[in-house]
Amino acid sequence: MTVELLSIAVALLAVVVVGLLIVVLALARQVGVLFERVAPMGALITDSGPAIGESVPRFELTALDGRPVTIGSHGGLHGGAGDGRSQLLFFLSPDCPVCKKLLPVLKATRAAEAAWLDVILASDGERSAHERFVAERGLSALPYLLSHELGVAFRVGRLPFALLLDGAGVVRAKGLVNNREQLDSLFTASELGTPSIQHYLDRAAAG
Repeated sequence: MTVELLSIAVALLAVVVVGLLIVVLALARQVGVLFERVAPMGALITDSGPAIGESVPRFELTALDGRPVTIGSHGGLHGGAGDGRSQLLFFLSPDCPVCKKLLPVLKATRAAEAAWLDVILASDGERSAHERFVAERGLSALPYLLSHELGVAFRVGRLPFALLLDGAGVVRAKGLVNNREQLDSLFTASELGTPSIQHYLDRAAAG
């Protein structure tokens, strides 16, 4: 009798295990379908500041290390006009954890896109605090600007915030960037000629 009860219990357990496996497989399939349907989100565009396709004011500034930097029309790291290089302007703060996480990505971007792009860091506040930040994080290769006026001009209210400017000082992409994918989305949006990845996907879905 005991053997028969044990056999019945084992059989019931086997049925339960098989049922659980079927449920898990079904859930996995649904998660896969949901993943395919959810569109990748790019940088979060803000309505304030210069719009996509708009020329930005020209700024003649000096980086922490003394090098001249021109932001805007025909900007460059040497202050000269006419070099036509694009600029990735990244607003950050030494107290911003997400900004710190993106610093290796910015360094890699600078190295990979050096032929056509200047990566420029921007912030404001006490100079000594930023000099320590640059030394601690190994940012000496990147121009580091301290300019309250720059943040006001671009209406930077939250960090980290990035703008991609072409050689004529026109905004090609911008937005809040919290990870590498959102930062990369600025370049993708610029290549596609669209304000943002989400705008492109929405337009494609509507069409």
